[in-house]
Amino acid sequence: MVNARTPRDTETREKTSKYVYVPPSTLPDPTPEPGYKFRWVATHVLGKSDATNVSKKLREGWEPVKAVDHAELMLHASSDGNVEIGGLMLCKAPVEFVEARNTYYQNQAEMQMESVDNNLMRQSDPRMPLFQERKSSSSFGKGVK
Repeated sequence: MVNARTPRDTETREKTSKYVYVPPSTLPDPTPEPGYKFRWVATHVLGKSDATNVSKKLREGWEPVKAVDHAELMLHASSDGNVEIGGLMLCKAPVEFVEARNTYYQNQAEMQMESVDNNLMRQSDPRMPLFQERKSSSSFGKGVK
């Protein structure tokens, strides 16, 4: 009987790369501009205009992005030339402004947490503290005979 098989180590398979599907983003990413951060601002919620939100964001320092400045988003231009998709308008602001705003709100959150902790500690009684250090330990070989 003759062995008609070729040895496995002499065979090679073509490397095939599998396609990995990534669903498309609902909101496109604009081409980054140095010194600016982008944000989508709600102009409509549940089909109703939200002029208060837009006004607040504009007063806060966000500027609407014009579609002519970003050619890749030209298809999504609103009647006034801003980039708008599904009730969201693309806005931009300087990086320094965004960092200062984030720092402000981070400090607000920390002060609120400190206030809550102080209020709880004021009500705490040493005989029955509200806060306890919870520590766990494990040991091997104790109590086993």
